[in-house]
Amino acid sequence: MDTQTEGIVVSVKKQWWLSIRTKALRTGPLDGTIFPHVIKVKYIADGKEYFKRVWINAGQPVPQEGSTVRVMYSAEKPSKAKVM
Repeated sequence: MDTQTEGIVVSVKKQWWLSIRTKALRTGPLDGTIFPHVIKVKYIADGKEYFKRVWINAGQPVPQEGSTVRVMYSAEKPSKAKVM
């Protein structure tokens, strides 16, 4: 990963099927439950548009749809990227 650009978050989806309980004793069905997210980021490299899906662990800050994020990608293969 040697080149960087800005990407735009085009979608944010909560993974409802994977719940992580943070409380030992709950008063309701979702009390103390957190969920991971999957975001889809669009970025442009060498004049071509690419998309990257990224898993955001439960409890980590999740960027909002439409916000910008930093994308590091390989100059030889721009489809290979990491979102920072």
